[in-house]
Amino acid sequence: MNSIAGWKKKPFWIRLFHWEYWSFNTVYIPIYPVFIFLCLRARSFFFYAASNPKIKNGGFLGESKKDIYELVPAQWQPRTIFFPARSNPDAVLDKLMQADFRFPMIGKPDIGARGRGIKRLDDAGAVLNYVSSVSVDFHVQEFISYEKEAGIFYYRFPGQPKGKISGIVHKEFLKVTGDGNQNVRELLKANPRAILQLSRLEITEPDVLNYVPAPGEVFTVVPYGNHARGALFLDDSGSINVKLVNVIDEICRQIPLFYFGRMDIRYQSRELLEEGKSFFILEVNGAGSEPTHIYDPRHSIFFAWKEIIRHWVILFKISRANHKLGYSYLTLKEGVEMFKKDKSDSKKLDEIKI
Repeated sequence: MNSIAGWKKKPFWIRLFHWEYWSFNTVYIPIYPVFIFLCLRARSFFFYAASNPKIKNGGFLGESKKDIYELVPAQWQPRTIFFPARSNPDAVLDKLMQADFRFPMIGKPDIGARGRGIKRLDDAGAVLNYVSSVSVDFHVQEFISYEKEAGIFYYRFPGQPKGKISGIVHKEFLKVTGDGNQNVRELLKANPRAILQLSRLEITEPDVLNYVPAPGEVFTVVPYGNHARGALFLDDSGSINVKLVNVIDEICRQIPLFYFGRMDIRYQSRELLEEGKSFFILEVNGAGSEPTHIYDPRHSIFFAWKEIIRHWVILFKISRANHKLGYSYLTLKEGVEMFKKDKSDSKKLDEIKI
């Protein structure tokens, strides 16, 4: 029995038998023909650039969080300061202190995905180390202490008076419950989801892994709602109601020419969120957004494919409608450059070891 239990805790087998951990290409290649068909119908392999005309490339790849931040009304966002790559660490810290930022803070690359390069900054030393380690443009954001986080997928067809929510994912951060004897590393080894994070945490959070939580203490190991960083994604789409749709639609209609994407939101309670209170938008993602509720472990790969295709069709219809209004698709040259830049950016993000 022990050998069987050990077999089930091997990263290779965990990934193999749980599709949510498969690589991006493994998940998407089987349905790429559908996307190519939509490209052929649009007569462009880059039609999606017209989906959100105010966001670079429609938000498919290479969009700047700084540019999107400037589109979203400030009252719904955490305070954020942007910095260029290779900034002087002491100057960054000084600017944060002068702006009355308080620890902890969150450091993020300006262009990124899947949680790469995100780091909680608990003190001045962490800020200095982060700035020294990041080779891309980045920003530092106030840490929002609300425990609830959701990804809400929104879309609206051009010309229609009201948008819709097509899916909600509820995110549970990677946590352990202490027994007073085992350290975080040992507690994580009992959780297959957490086992996949150990190699990264050994590099980025060795002190956290050595911490011994008190009996009954619920300790948050990774305070980010990223699936790639160990968060559990649960499909909460069944909770969509008129009040929430009205709040999200009101917000999204104030983002210029925003028609398709996912907002990652931290909030105090669902009741207050539905009243438009006590929440912050951490990020707005555009045409490249995934309907992340598909990553609920209860869902099959077939459900995921159906939802991805459904959102592709919505993206196609929105982009084509905007194209008819005069918003252009990317040219072949622009599209190729977009993918080249994304490859370069991805390499830099993968080099971040913090």
